[in-house]
Amino acid sequence: MKKIFLFLLIAFSFSGCEKDDICDAATATTPRLVIDFYDINTTTPTLKAVSNLGIVAPPLTTGISFNGVTRIYVPLKTTEDTTTMYFIQNGADTDATNDNTDILTFNYSRNNVYISRACGYKTLFNLNSLSGIVQTEPLTPDGTWIKNIVVVKPNLETENEVHVQIYF
Repeated sequence: MKKIFLFLLIAFSFSGCEKDDICDAATATTPRLVIDFYDINTTTPTLKAVSNLGIVAPPLTTGISFNGVTRIYVPLKTTEDTTTMYFIQNGADTDATNDNTDILTFNYSRNNVYISRACGYKTLFNLNSLSGIVQTEPLTPDGTWIKNIVVVKPNLETENEVHVQIYF
């Protein structure tokens, strides 16, 4: 009887133990949209650095600033099938009088993929084939500074590849 009691005591003491559920930092999570910027005035694709680029996702009034980079990473909404962002040329400086805003709306479908118990789910995106990115002007038009948008890879599965090229 003592052996059974001791066995049950040991069994119950280990029943509450769980392995640590920690998501490894190297595990791929929801990818951001990767955008490269190119010079519109060259005949062969040539990367061009953007200066004082501000990106704001409405209804927010502040956003992300980029300066002197040819590649940016922007997040898409994981709870909706569209994300609208204001791409503001000269929007990262303090002078608002020289800002030029283009509105980009990203249309996509979402697919939630289970990673693990520790990491949960990640969302993969697929830009729509007909209207993946729609460019518009704000209510007070100032001329578009983005001259062409090319969707290179509509499936956003990793951040290791360029998804969109913007020519300006």
